[in-house]
Amino acid sequence: MTHNQPEHLNPLDSMKERFSNAANILGLDQMTYDMLINPQKVVIVSLPVILDDGKLKVFEGIRVVHSASMGPSKGGIRYSMNVTLDEVKALAAWMTWKCAVVGIPYGGAKGGIKCDPRNMSAGELERLTRTYTAAMQDVFGPDKDIPAPDMGTNQQTMAWIMDEFSKIKGISSPAVVTGKPLVLGGSLGRVEATGRGVMVSTRGAMAKLKMDPQNCTCAVQGFGNVGSISAKLLATQGLKIVAISDVTGGYYKKDGINVEEAIAYVNKNNGTLEDFNADRITNDELLTLDVDVLVPAAMEDQITDDNAHAIRAKLIVEGANGPIASNADKILHTNKVNIVPDILANAGGVSVSYFEWVQNRLGYYWTEERVNRRADRVMKQAFDNVYNASQKYEVSMRTAAYIVAIDKVASTQKLRGVF
Repeated sequence: MTHNQPEHLNPLDSMKERFSNAANILGLDQMTYDMLINPQKVVIVSLPVILDDGKLKVFEGIRVVHSASMGPSKGGIRYSMNVTLDEVKALAAWMTWKCAVVGIPYGGAKGGIKCDPRNMSAGELERLTRTYTAAMQDVFGPDKDIPAPDMGTNQQTMAWIMDEFSKIKGISSPAVVTGKPLVLGGSLGRVEATGRGVMVSTRGAMAKLKMDPQNCTCAVQGFGNVGSISAKLLATQGLKIVAISDVTGGYYKKDGINVEEAIAYVNKNNGTLEDFNADRITNDELLTLDVDVLVPAAMEDQITDDNAHAIRAKLIVEGANGPIASNADKILHTNKVNIVPDILANAGGVSVSYFEWVQNRLGYYWTEERVNRRADRVMKQAFDNVYNASQKYEVSMRTAAYIVAIDKVASTQKLRGVF
């Protein structure tokens, strides 16, 4: 999962190719096309941070606002050595399409800092986060741009951003970030939201494909928040989870893995599956297992034209953003592999982020049951819209999701005008 992507795989190219594909089917005019393919704002900042050894290190921080025509822009912040401007641009655009697919009044954004959070102390991470927030104080805002956690960041990171932003503005501003700890205005159901949306999407797709969950096997790549919770909830629906994986590799059990046990193991074991009691396989072997359902919930570009021919799953549900490179789409389509695309499948997270923001604005908080009920409704509706578009235009679910999203953002953009 940590292997570096081959040079020719750029997530931005994948995004643009799929966007163009859907734009052509929609007959999008050139002016709107040019506006939607380019981000509205790219901010790059230098972040001087004093490390624990007293030395100063300057980090690079990025925030890309792809679109704010549907509402304030929304998107995670990742701390990773692999952060590149193109990756952040692609992820920001995906957020725009994702919010539009599920019908949330947000645009898309994404942030990143090139750093290795695993080798930094809590103090260093806090200073880095506060410096980044101060540098972005005119970008962020509950009505402008709302960050969330992503790879390498968590609830604590969001708490620091909220605190620093509130101090700078001189007001308490919980709605400036989502994915906060509950006690600071986080939402019940937020932690499970993305995985829950993956489960709802999987259930919807299996019903359309007449697949019975009780008789189906499933492999999940990635065992972070999204992977572990997707696996847990899919198991409750009757699927047999035969393989899971994380940075340490893949773990296979023919008779099924007890996901609750695996989650408990990870929590005890420094956050990894290292030495988990199961047959060892590689991440690449996991992707090509003979299973009914495959959930890639790790990194982008895991399935490419190199291994797409070997995929045996009938249904792939994209828990991660961009786990299938665009050069693999045709191969999978030809081989009749059904795909629930990322901008639909993992949009449960942003749906509940929106609910968190709404609750912050109201100053009134909902029960977990209400959050889940509303999130499930949003996801079911989005799934049906995309499925219907795929039937209407006779295209894959992925192209249909882009069609639904682009149509919505383009018509908003037209109504608002250009200047």
